Amino acid sequence: MKAIIGRELSAYFNSPIGYVYLGVVYLLSGYFLLFGVLLANSSVLTPVFQVLMTIIMFLTPILTMRLMTEDKRHKTDQALLTAPITLGGIVAGKFFAAALVYIAGISVTLVYALALSFLARMNWTVIWGNYIGLLLLGFAFIAIGQFISSLTENQAIAAIGSFVVMLAIFLLDSVPQIIPNQKIAAFMSSLSLIRRYTPITSGLLGPANLFYFVSVCAVFLFLTTRVLEKRRWS
Repeated sequence: MKAIIGRELSAYFNSPIGYVYLGVVYLLSGYFLLFGVLLANSSVLTPVFQVLMTIIMFLTPILTMRLMTEDKRHKTDQALLTAPITLGGIVAGKFFAAALVYIAGISVTLVYALALSFLARMNWTVIWGNYIGLLLLGFAFIAIGQFISSLTENQAIAAIGSFVVMLAIFLLDSVPQIIPNQKIAAFMSSLSLIRRYTPITSGLLGPANLFYFVSVCAVFLFLTTRVLEKRRWS
């Protein structure tokens, strides 16, 4: 699996994808740090975390669009599928590579918090809650994007499909409000990532919310593995 992670990380930075992703995250988070925090004479990083939540919805599809499509496009998927590594190891290796690039992006918020801590008192409970929330939300989006990437060999289709699904997940939070049936509304509400994400950003790391995100990752990584297994025997 280490070889897969190294291979994928090299692919990210041998192409513009890794640099574009990190550059956009750093640029936009820095912009909102300046205008939403520093120029407002505030030490609250909430505006930065809020904008990052939206940014990852747009950028994660770019991060995941090549994970599974690249091998199919270059006809190297069969060699990978017959390599002495389990399908789960292939999927996990690609997932962790994307997750490492993602972490490199959002970890800039901790640098901001550390710098501001020399100037003002910081609420580290909220900062760590927001950071963990972004980690979990990003991991879930990466797993979803990786699954969609496994369904096609076209990177544009993978990116658009992932974005549509992630946008639907965000909009899912408002669906229960328009459903008259309370049981159905409650069920739809329980599926919302945003409802699980919000308490975590306040530092409330409830086991149910953490388990939810872990489950989303596990389900979509499993589905991606099944797609590869079907391709191996086809």
